[in-house]
Amino acid sequence: MKKIIAIDFDGVLFTEAYPAVGMPIAPNINRAKNERANGAVLILWTCREGKELADAVAACKAVGLEFDYVNENAAELKEAFGTDPRKIAATEYWDDRAVCAGKICLNRTDN
Repeated sequence: MKKIIAIDFDGVLFTEAYPAVGMPIAPNINRAKNERANGAVLILWTCREGKELADAVAACKAVGLEFDYVNENAAELKEAFGTDPRKIAATEYWDDRAVCAGKICLNRTDN
């Protein structure tokens, strides 16, 4: 199965400024671009809706970051599991409020 990465917007790709769009966080954006270039499926995984969501997607496009899905499960997983639950399924989750329970954590220097 391909690597599928669900990436939060505020605090991960751009600094916290909700409902506005903050400043780009270049290391995380570049890492996401690299992951996608190497075959990973990217899902923008955010609580933003409506105009705020459209602004987030536009900000990502402006820095050259595109997503395969926005707040939606990847087709590969829907097919594999025969369902489409509300919870976004992924092999990695990048979130500024997450507890790091795995080997790779953003903004850590001891990986």
